[in-house]
Amino acid sequence: MSLPQGKDFLPPRPLRSGHIQTMLSSSGVRRLLLPKAAQTVLNGAEPVTVDGGDGVRLTGAYTAQRTQARSRGLAVLFHGWEGSVDSTYVLQTGSRLLADGWDIFRLNFRDHGDSHNLNEALFHSCRIDEVVNALLDIAQRYPSRPMALAGFSLGGNFALRAALRAPAVGLPLSYALAVCPIIDPSEGLFSLEEAAPWFYQAYFMHKWRRSLQAKQAAFPHREYFELSELKQSLRGLTASLVMRHTDFDTLEAYLDGYSVAGEALANMHVPATILTARDDPVIPVDAFEKLRLSANVELDISTYGGHCGFIRGWDMTSFTDDYIAARFNAIAPA
Repeated sequence: MSLPQGKDFLPPRPLRSGHIQTMLSSSGVRRLLLPKAAQTVLNGAEPVTVDGGDGVRLTGAYTAQRTQARSRGLAVLFHGWEGSVDSTYVLQTGSRLLADGWDIFRLNFRDHGDSHNLNEALFHSCRIDEVVNALLDIAQRYPSRPMALAGFSLGGNFALRAALRAPAVGLPLSYALAVCPIIDPSEGLFSLEEAAPWFYQAYFMHKWRRSLQAKQAAFPHREYFELSELKQSLRGLTASLVMRHTDFDTLEAYLDGYSVAGEALANMHVPATILTARDDPVIPVDAFEKLRLSANVELDISTYGGHCGFIRGWDMTSFTDDYIAARFNAIAPA
């Protein structure tokens, strides 16, 4: 059976702009235009709090499939930075996999969704241990096999790092797929400031500041940032986060802490796929082309798609649904 490839994605001409693809990917307009089938994963979804280890609690939602006598397996989905289990792309992917017979677990990272009040310490991108511990808890609670993982943007980065750690910690992960993952955080952060249009940084900063305000309201006795720090640029506020809330001595050390650039994936034992787009305006394609990958990792660079867009047409559905479903289904035939 042949699997869909990034080269197969050819949207109509007005949608061949990486900027249009990116802006539509999480827009309210897209959510309104999507068919109802893109939200069926919400039906009967069970809110769950899972164990991240060391007293950390993370939230998520579990939906059991009802389309066939036996589940194909468990699909776990990771959202991007300042997204949530209810992000459009997560719901759409979850709904498609659910229809194909997968049980679905959508996980919120710390301080995402409505989980700001669960853990006093702030989220940052090097908190991989609690995500891996959460996956171990999820695997134990819902022992459907195989277990497959898909993540978007920062969630794709977390998915790749979780897959790297899976064999050593006994996580029964069969496959991981990352859509437009952050590869080299230092390059991605700087490109967002220096190369990408201003509105991308404005969008992310607005969401991040709003999240930090929600965190402050949840723990009023803590001062997470001074007001002057919240007014800084993306790089400046990230540097303040590192100094105040991590054990890293420098911004550069923190960014290296969640990098999967260069040879970081050369020893990946879990089969994995990385899908990205050459016209992604948020994450430069150069970092993908410099990767040294193990034979278990498939790198697929599409000409079009923007950042986590891959929108096929005016119904706002995404090519990634078929792409992810085909690869998940290949490891778990019906």
